[in-house]
Amino acid sequence: MTIKTFSLVSLGASLGLAALLATGSAQAAGDAHSAPQPERQAWTFAGPFGHYDRAQLQRGFQVYREVCANCHSLKRIAFRNLSEAGGPEFSEAQVKALAAEYKIKDGPNDAGDMFERPGRASDRFPAPFANPEAARAALGAIPPDFSLLAKARSYSRGFPLFLIDALPIPGGAYQEHGPDYIVALLKGYSKTDDPNYNDYFPGNKIAMAQPVSDGAVDYTDGSPKTLIQYARDVSAFMMWAAEPKLEQRKKTGFNVMAFLLVFAGLLYYTKKRVWADVVH
Repeated sequence: MTIKTFSLVSLGASLGLAALLATGSAQAAGDAHSAPQPERQAWTFAGPFGHYDRAQLQRGFQVYREVCANCHSLKRIAFRNLSEAGGPEFSEAQVKALAAEYKIKDGPNDAGDMFERPGRASDRFPAPFANPEAARAALGAIPPDFSLLAKARSYSRGFPLFLIDALPIPGGAYQEHGPDYIVALLKGYSKTDDPNYNDYFPGNKIAMAQPVSDGAVDYTDGSPKTLIQYARDVSAFMMWAAEPKLEQRKKTGFNVMAFLLVFAGLLYYTKKRVWADVVH
């Protein structure tokens, strides 16, 4: 291949890439225009020093248990996780009492039979259905597990916001797409004559009818008993379920960055001392 031919190929590839980016940006803009953008929420766990609100996680667990657990499993969370640091931090006595309310299938026993026993703190939350097929038969669809849902759900913010979201700058480091989308989804049922129409769900048709409404869950801490409050609380709980070590991760990250800054300063000072008497 000659230099001239190579240049023409490179120019064609560059023009093709530019056209592809332009098409992608136009398509993202069109998608953003056709569907409303989830409102960005203010979360205590956002940012490099974010942390979970214990009271909010406890309220979110109450919403999950009283409403969502009828259909959605939480198979990656054990009862004991609810008492661990960085989470809802229920007392061990509360967790033991909660676990004992569930029936856990165990076995086999000495006779080779499976049996049910009261739950223990070490057990994981039992699923509401025996298997996915049973869930589909009862509900018409398989409800997703709650464990990782807040990290699995996202939406496109288009160019150039998706680039800014990855940067540790003011307005950047945006990693709360999932909780924001879940809040929008829960309050996105806008048609009273169609319980499965949702403004934010792709295609606007969702198998789940509106699961919660004002006054559905009786809070005892004085928090508003409103749909938006329920949506924010259960979304925060789902974020914790997906990333229970978030606070520890952020503390470790800060310590590592501080160490690297000090280490870089020491290296620079050492270099200046070692080469101070050398004529350049």
